[in-house]
Amino acid sequence: MLKLKTNKGAKKRFKLTKKGKLMRFKQGKTHLATSKSSNRKRKLRKSTIVGGKVGKITKKLLPYG
Repeated sequence: MLKLKTNKGAKKRFKLTKKGKLMRFKQGKTHLATSKSSNRKRKLRKSTIVGGKVGKITKKLLPYG
């Protein structure tokens, strides 16, 4: 059986948890931060879980987790 290739873009952007869920960072934090409130920027710090159909598709890009 051939080795499966990992998508390098997905490898840099997503991490798999121990239970197999996908974690991603929230978008919108690195650019034009002065116009955003402190509360909004604090909420953008935390990572979130990718779910649903998008999560299933993204997991295929990371075959070895």
